[in-house]
Amino acid sequence: MGNQWFEDFEVGQRFVSQGVTLTEASIIDFATRYDPQRFHIDREAAARTHFGGLVASGFQTLALSFRMFFQLGVIRESGIGAPGLEELHWTAPVRPGDTLYTEVEVIELRPSKSKADRGVVRMRYTVRNHRGETVMILIVPQIIARHPSG
Repeated sequence: MGNQWFEDFEVGQRFVSQGVTLTEASIIDFATRYDPQRFHIDREAAARTHFGGLVASGFQTLALSFRMFFQLGVIRESGIGAPGLEELHWTAPVRPGDTLYTEVEVIELRPSKSKADRGVVRMRYTVRNHRGETVMILIVPQIIARHPSG
């Protein structure tokens, strides 16, 4: 998949990433640095929580979902950033051994009113595990450059 500019996107267009498998070590490493809650960093303590075992930080799932999409190359040259995230929902726990996939759907195209060289592509990210369970949903209003040649 190659880079797309604002005018290349269409509402309803979908992109699906390759999978990423989380290991216990990768979950603990991320959480130790960024989200050190007991159910992310301590297997024994996690077993005594409502999760019943170690789970990945939602922030790790969020970061991985963007990386998986970015690796497709769709916005490698055209992505300018995003003003924030909308409607972030973690819907199921991610556990060691889970393989995650990100599907991104274009839900709205909005040319910029103030800057002719760009527009906003609203994208719904749906992250699923290898069992097909949805583990996270979010909407990103991604700022995308128009093709430099006009």
